[in-house]
Amino acid sequence: MDRALPDTTPLFASVDDVSARLAETGYLADKGTATAVFLADRLGKPLLIEGPAGVGKTELARAVAQTTGAELVRLQCYEGVDEARALYEWNHAKQILRIQSAGSSENSWDSTKADVFSEEFLLSRPLLKAIRREDPTVLLIDETDKADVEIEGLLLEVLSDFAVTIPELGTITATRKPFTVLTSNATRELSEALKRRCLFLHLDFPDADLERRILASRVPELPEAIAEQLVNTIRVLRGMQLKKVPSVSETIDWGRTLLALGMDTLDDDAVRATLGVILKHQSDQVRATAELRLN
Repeated sequence: MDRALPDTTPLFASVDDVSARLAETGYLADKGTATAVFLADRLGKPLLIEGPAGVGKTELARAVAQTTGAELVRLQCYEGVDEARALYEWNHAKQILRIQSAGSSENSWDSTKADVFSEEFLLSRPLLKAIRREDPTVLLIDETDKADVEIEGLLLEVLSDFAVTIPELGTITATRKPFTVLTSNATRELSEALKRRCLFLHLDFPDADLERRILASRVPELPEAIAEQLVNTIRVLRGMQLKKVPSVSETIDWGRTLLALGMDTLDDDAVRATLGVILKHQSDQVRATAELRLN
């Protein structure tokens, strides 16, 4: 197949454009994050986002897709994910039915063999689907560090030139490069070869001011005084030795919970009654209750 140059029409006009448009979706990005998104778009390079769970890595990809009108194509990585789940596979059941219905003569087999390895029988998985799309696409390769090392070799090939070779069909090259985001919780080191092909962004939990603004954006009806109490309490909890510290999304959930319950202050009773919204392990709740000195 011809390898035409992919469409490189940018999604964003400037760093400020990134910030403003992401904010319209409710994602408040700092200058470093907005700059990384702008450069990934303008340079056509994948963006590797690393950081603890719950800081907004996946949500950033969703926000880019939403604000640009792009389709989000997601490859969820896990131990054991293989090329067939990530790239493509053949519809074997349908192929067998076609072969059985074709007859047994040598001539019919020659034509059937070519037929069963055609587009009709190809099952596109996330990587191939994103490469083949002609409209704006955000490719999210989520929790890359959970996949086996062998998958990194596949990603190296795909992300180098956004092309895939299928022996029976030839080489398929992207006509429009997807905006690509890889996320990692840093449970293992990704290869230097993969990192070299990406821009890098480390995301951590937001500071108190940014988290208050995020909360105000997502739960605008929540009184400022309660929002400040909530964010301060969340920051104290994140400083404890917990199995799972509260994420930003759990901060938002807590704000919505207090609003739904009609609570006008975050006192000990309110914290105790709603602790399960933000802490999902019994041991964490016990530790928090003790260290917050809840009666």
